Amino acid sequence: MNTSISSVGPVSAATLSFAEPLPLASGQSIADYSLCYETYGQLNADRSNAVLICHALNASHHVAGYRADYPKDIGWWDNMVGPGKPVDTNRFFVIGVNNLGSCFGSTGPASINSATGRPYGSSFPMVTVEDWVQAQARLADALNIQRFAAVMGGSLGGMQALQWAIAYPDRVAHAVVIASTPRLSAQNIAFNEVARRAIVTDPEFHGGDYYAHQTVPKRGLSVARMVGHITYLSDDDMAQKFGRALRGSDDYRYGFDVEFEIESYLRYQGEKFSTYFDANTYLLITRALDYFDPARRTGGDLAAALAQVTSKFCLVSFTTDWRFPPERTREIVSALMKNKAELAYAEIDAPHGHDAFLMTDPKYHGFVREYFDRIAKTLSPQVAA
Repeated sequence: MNTSISSVGPVSAATLSFAEPLPLASGQSIADYSLCYETYGQLNADRSNAVLICHALNASHHVAGYRADYPKDIGWWDNMVGPGKPVDTNRFFVIGVNNLGSCFGSTGPASINSATGRPYGSSFPMVTVEDWVQAQARLADALNIQRFAAVMGGSLGGMQALQWAIAYPDRVAHAVVIASTPRLSAQNIAFNEVARRAIVTDPEFHGGDYYAHQTVPKRGLSVARMVGHITYLSDDDMAQKFGRALRGSDDYRYGFDVEFEIESYLRYQGEKFSTYFDANTYLLITRALDYFDPARRTGGDLAAALAQVTSKFCLVSFTTDWRFPPERTREIVSALMKNKAELAYAEIDAPHGHDAFLMTDPKYHGFVREYFDRIAKTLSPQVAA
C-alpha cells in the first residue's frame, strides 16, 4: 500500500463572520454574513502555496477528507485533493469555501436574518459568481493570503476561477478551469428554468417562505434534481449503466409507476437530494449560473473581457460533456491565445459526461498533476511556523 497517497483524514469546518456589508451585483447588499470553509495542508513561510477550490452547484467547502456530520461524509473532490494526489496537500495549502447563499454553513436563505429574527427565505438577495468571488477575496484577506498559487474549480467552480482571474489579476498566479464555460447556452438556461419551475410550483413552496410553514417543497426539488442529473451524464454512460433494463419485472406492466432502472435511479437521486438541499439555494445558484457572462460588458468579445488577465491557465474539457461541451472551453482558450496568455489545455476522451470532472481518470488526473507539479517547483519549500 502506498501510504503517500491517502485522504487528508478527518477534517472540521471553520466559520468567519463579516459585519461590513457586501455590495452585490444586483445593487443590494448583505451584512452580518458568515462563510464556512475547510483547509488542508500547511501554509509555507511566504504564504505563497495557497490553492482555493471553488465548488459547483450542489457541493460545498467539504472538498476532501472525512466528516461524520456531513450528508456526504467524504469530500466531493477527495480523489483530487490530498497527500500525493494531483493537488498534493504535502505541498499546497488548500482552502474550500462554501458560497454565500448556500445551505451548508455559509449564510443563505435558511439562515436567520438578524434584522428580523426569522429565516431570510424569499428575501435573501440574488447572488452572482462575481459576488461569490468578492466574498472569497474577503475571506482570503482575513486569512492573510494576498495571492493564490492557484484558484481551481469544475463546472460552476470553473466559472469562479475564471472570474477570479478577471477581477483580481494580481492575486491569482494560475487559474484552473475544468469542465466549464464562459456563459450558459440557451439550452442550459432552459434546463435551469424547468428545474426552478418545478420548485416554485410545488404547493409546499409558499413563495419561498416554507420555513415558516414547517414544510419543504420536496416534490419540486426532487424533480429539479432529476432534470439536472440527466444533464450531468452522457448518453453512453446512461446506456452502459442502465440501458433499457426493467426493474422488478421481465415485461412491461403498462402503468406509470417505475418500469425502467433509469427511472428508479433518477427518483432515488431526486428524493435523496430533497432531504438535504435547500430549495431556495437551488433557485439562487441556478440563476447565478444563468447570469454569468464576462463578455456581456464588452459586446460579446471574450478576449476583451480577459484583456487584463495576467494568470496562467490550465483548462480541461471532456468529449462527452454535453452540458458544457469542449467548444465552450475552446472559446476561453481562443480568447486567451488572442491575448497571448500562457495556458495548457487538455480535451479528455472520457465516457462520463459532465460528471467526468469528478471521476478518477488517469489522463485527466495525470494532466492536472503535471500542471501542479510545475506550480510546486516555483514555491518556497519552507512551511510557515
